[in-house]
Amino acid sequence: MNQKKPRVFGFAGWSGSGKTTLIEKVITYLAGSGVRVSLIKHAHHAFDIDQPGKDSYRHRMAGASEVLISSGNRWALMHELRGEPELSLAEAIAQFSACDLVLVEGYKREPIPKLEVWRAELGKPLLFPTDSSILGLATDDSLPSAVSGVREPRLDRFGLEDAQSIAAFVLHHSRAT
Repeated sequence: MNQKKPRVFGFAGWSGSGKTTLIEKVITYLAGSGVRVSLIKHAHHAFDIDQPGKDSYRHRMAGASEVLISSGNRWALMHELRGEPELSLAEAIAQFSACDLVLVEGYKREPIPKLEVWRAELGKPLLFPTDSSILGLATDDSLPSAVSGVREPRLDRFGLEDAQSIAAFVLHHSRAT
């Protein structure tokens, strides 16, 4: 089967910068415009999407490599790595059904087109000066004088609430991997 590869675009930023909230607004806009969007969120820690005591959790804890839960509304597949290496971004994207666009939250070191989400109040450095894959910046704050002007003329800037413009930016700059 020759499935068309989806276009990919990433969101980078420190924890607490508002990436998830912004991505939610962008997805709402894109999906409402007829774009079939999927999302990969990279976690740097163990996580569970099912609850202790539930059948799926019990079966996974018993040693099942994969547990698929299906209903009339949705299905979810959990795959335990059990010591195998973590998926690369390309391998994670390959797990999706056909879609137009994959948004990526995390995988900030991947060389995919990205938008940085930044808040001065976090006290964390900007990522764009050292990451040429970052093509835009979403912030409501002034840039620190130490980085003001560094790559800034080529960097598109958006307010954190400008989901419609950011969605258009994402569509324009996303690319097939």
